[in-house]
Order: sequence, then C-alpha cells, then structure tokens
Amino acid sequence: MAAAEAGLFTEGLILLCGAIVAAPLFKKLGLGTVLGYLAAGIVIGPLLRFITDGEEILHFAELGVVLLLFIIGLELKPSRLWQMRRDIFGLGLTQVMVSAAVILAATMALDGQPWAAAIIIGFGLALSSTAFGVQILDERGDLNTRYGQKSFSILLFQDLAIVPILALVPLVAPVTADNDGSLVTDIGITIGAIAALLIAGRYLLNPLFQLIAEAGAKEAMIAAALFVVLASGMLMQVAGLSMALGAFIAGVMLAESSYRHELEADIEPFRGILLGLFFMAVGLSLDLSVIAGNILLIAVAVPVLMGLKALVIYAACRGFGSSHNDSVQIAGLLPQGGEFGFVIFSAAAAAGVFSPATASLLVAIVTLSMALTPLAAVLARRLMHTADHEQMEEDFAGAGSDVLMIGFSRFGQIASQMLLAGGSDVTIIDHSADRIRSASKFGFKIYFGDGTRKDVLIAAGIKRAKIVAVCTQKLEITDRIVDLIQAEFPTARIFARAYDRTHTLSLRARGVEYEMRETFESGMVFGRKTLEALGTTEDLALEISEDVRRRDEERLALQAVEGILAGREKLLTRPVTPEPLIKPKRESERLDKPLEADISLSDPA
Repeated sequence: MAAAEAGLFTEGLILLCGAIVAAPLFKKLGLGTVLGYLAAGIVIGPLLRFITDGEEILHFAELGVVLLLFIIGLELKPSRLWQMRRDIFGLGLTQVMVSAAVILAATMALDGQPWAAAIIIGFGLALSSTAFGVQILDERGDLNTRYGQKSFSILLFQDLAIVPILALVPLVAPVTADNDGSLVTDIGITIGAIAALLIAGRYLLNPLFQLIAEAGAKEAMIAAALFVVLASGMLMQVAGLSMALGAFIAGVMLAESSYRHELEADIEPFRGILLGLFFMAVGLSLDLSVIAGNILLIAVAVPVLMGLKALVIYAACRGFGSSHNDSVQIAGLLPQGGEFGFVIFSAAAAAGVFSPATASLLVAIVTLSMALTPLAAVLARRLMHTADHEQMEEDFAGAGSDVLMIGFSRFGQIASQMLLAGGSDVTIIDHSADRIRSASKFGFKIYFGDGTRKDVLIAAGIKRAKIVAVCTQKLEITDRIVDLIQAEFPTARIFARAYDRTHTLSLRARGVEYEMRETFESGMVFGRKTLEALGTTEDLALEISEDVRRRDEERLALQAVEGILAGREKLLTRPVTPEPLIKPKRESERLDKPLEADISLSDPA
C-alpha cells in the first residue's frame, strides 16, 4: 500500500514538473500551452518511460473536458443557444455528414476496408477535439468572436452526434454486440435523462446554491459546484451520452442563475489543471510501436485526414455565409480527430467491426492529428486575407457588460437606475444572498460573487467592461477591491463610492478616475431645496450650491497636499450674505454725491 501511494505521488510530481517546464516554454515560443502539454506527455511516457499507464490517466483527466463544457455552458443562456441553432444543426450537421462521407470513400479506396468498417471510421474521424479546439480559442481570447462561436457550434453538434454513432456500431457489426435493450429503449432513456436534468436545473439548483450562500460556507459552495458538474455528467453517461454534454446542459441551466460568476470562478482552477493533465495524458498514451510499425501509412493518413476535413469545413462554412478569414480559421482549428473517437473505435473493435490492431492504428492517427492541431491553427492564420482581418466581437449574452458594478446597496441601486435609463448594460455582483433575493423581487438581475476575488472579477467580465463601478458599503472592502483591480487590471477605469472626505482623498491618491462621497450630492440637493423653501429663488439657490461645490473642491485640493486640516478658510461656519455670488446688473450710484459736491464747492483747494 505504501509503495503504491509512493508511486502515485511520484507520478503526480513528474506530471506537475512536466507541466511547469513545458507549458511556459512553449507559450514563450508562440506554440501555445496545448502543444507544450502534449510534448511533456510524450517525453515522460513513450520516450523516457517514467509513466506507463497513460490510458488510465487519460480516463481521469477527461474530467477536464467535462469541466470545460460546464464553464462554456455557463456563458450561454438558453436564448443565446436558440439563436445559434442554425450553426449547430445546420453547419454542424453538414460538417459531420460530408466529412464522414469523404473519409469513408477515402478509407475504402486507399486502405480497402469493408463498407461496415469504413462507415464507423468515417464517422469516428469526422469528429473533432472539443478540448483542443476550445482551449486554443480560449488562449487566443477568440471564443466570443464570429469564428469562435461557429467553431463551438460545430463541436457542440459533434458531441450530440456521439449517441447515434455509437448506436450505429452494433447495427453494422457482423456479430451481435452485448446489448439487451432495443434502440427505442435507449432513445427513451436518453430523452428521460435529459428531461430529468432540465427539470433539476430549473427547480432545484438555484435553491441549493442560495441555501449554501446564506450559510456563508465557501468550501461547501465549491463542493456543490463540483457535485453538480459530476452528477449531471454521470447521469448523461448512464443514459449513453457523454459526460461533457451533461455538464454542458447543467451549465446552460445555470447560465441565468445569480450564482453563475461565483460558480465559474470556483470551477476554473480545477478545469485548468485537469485539462492540462488531459493533454499530457494524450501524449502519455501515444503508442510509438504502432507508429513505428505503420510509419508510412500514418505519414500519409494523418495529413490526408486533416487536409480533407479542412477542405470540407472551409466549404461548409463558406456555404453558410462565413467570410474567407473565418472559414480558414475554423478549418485550421478543427481538422483533427477527437477524443470521442477513442470511445467509438474501442466499441467498434469490441463489436467486431474491425480488429483491435486497426483500432490502435486509428487511435494513433487521431492522437497525432491532435498533436498537429496547434501548428495547423498557426498555418491557417497565414492563409488569411490581410485586408479582411478585422473581427467583430459578439459577447455571449450576460457574459460581460459595459459597466461592471460591484455592490448593490442603496448607492448602487440609484446609480444603476441612471445607467439602465441611459441604455447601458450593467453586470452587477454582490456578496449578500439576502440582497440578491430582495432585489430579484423587483426584477433586478444580480450575480452572487465576492468582488475581492480576482477569479470572480474575471468571470464577471471585467476584461470586457469599459468601466468598473465599485459601490460597496464598507471602506476597507472598497479599498481592497480598488487595490486588486489596479494591481491585476491596470487598464481598467475605476469609478468608486467614497465613504467620507478622508476616503475621497485616499481614493484620489490611488489614482481612481472618479470618486463620489456617498452623501455629498444628496446633502447638496437637500440644502438647496431647503433654501428654496425659505424663500430663496431657484436660480440663486443653484448658484449658491455651485459656490459651495467649488469651495469644497478647492478645500480637497489643499487637503491632498497639506493634510486634512488644510483649507479651513474654505469651510463656512456662519451665515454669509449671498449677494456677492451674483454679479451686479449695473453700477450702483453713490448716495452722498450731492454732499460731496457741496463740500467740494466750499473746499478752498
């Protein structure tokens, strides 16, 4: 037992060491972290033989893909998903069917495979890698671009297509596979599982997270997030679907939840580690003996596969109205085989559609095509038209707004009214479950999240926000948030709510673009209205308020240099005559002028 545990820890250390060395190195070389993880896996496994159970690690690391799909689901509201239906079921279906037909024909012509095997090979290789495609898009920040969304639509349909492809395996098999149920029963179970997940997402998940948020147990929130992801994935897997698809559906169900940003921030670290492990496991599971024994066949098959798929994807994208640049980038991103091809080929070999040796060869082809994906994506960019490289960003609904407001107490509620009335979209996060529940009764959409956490700010869209409005109540919380934003997002424009005069000076010293004391404007308006009630004209009251505002600003400027006691002469402590504030309309006449005349006449000088 002790030896087994020591071996487990040793393997973990080796994998972490490989990730630490390879990922930054390849990122520095401009090749991307994905290729770095792959290279590390190949060195650790097939070359140096430090780790030999790559397939077992691959099965565990597939959780990274599951978490990735959950986070993507959080970014997609059901309404947005409905808007993408043409790309998902039109472009995605076209790509899978045409690619499968072309690969089927090439397989029968070049390798002489029987039609049954060629069908499974065609559909298996028609699928692309969700993990590789989305990770490259995420690294480039292109997930929300036109070509990024179309790429994701194709990948999403491919995940849906896994079910009928797996159902096709026993139908073309020469021998009956071990399957006691009928196809109708399997479809019924699948539909039932999806319906159960949708109902749970609609009626159970939000109350669950609300209960945990009220308790204030952060660890429980993280545990609940992981539980939801894994439970939804397991439910879909039992129904014959992929775990990744189940996690995606759960994410979509929570896309409009008030806890979306907090969930995304909690899941993100696990997603990053496990996805990196997945890419390393692909490299670990590469069988160099199979490659060496079929080197010529693989050397031809891999570029032929990637070339055929790239041409089909480009043509399909152009047919559905994409520009040349978008089509080229999608074709360069998705020409590889996918991780679900491993599942399909293993099932086909078990059913006798083709031999296990053929399955191993196909897995090697898929793995090498995945390894070449980052290079294909770089090559695709060289084929773009330089005159048409502009990309219009189309943020997913709710993923980011012009204004990110942190804190939704009385001050933030009033400020949000001005912003919404002016037509600006506002993403609001607050760490009070009670305030979120109260605000939701009035129709506000607020997200649960701690503004002092960098990962929450990223999940809430701070990188896309034009202005960050810090409207938190407590002085120390405001300062922590401002310091965090200035340290991690130095280009962000910060508008902050100040607690008092001293806090205003502190925020100005930090370089905040705009600050406002929480009671200043209300006090000014209150005083002006009181003057009007005492008989002062509206115009005079306005001029008096502007003079008080000018004095206050001059006093602040002095205090910023000389200290809090400076500028006391600017502070009014007794009533003053308001006339000096008004410019006289004409010069007044001297009342003693006749007397002066008399005196001058009698003056002997």
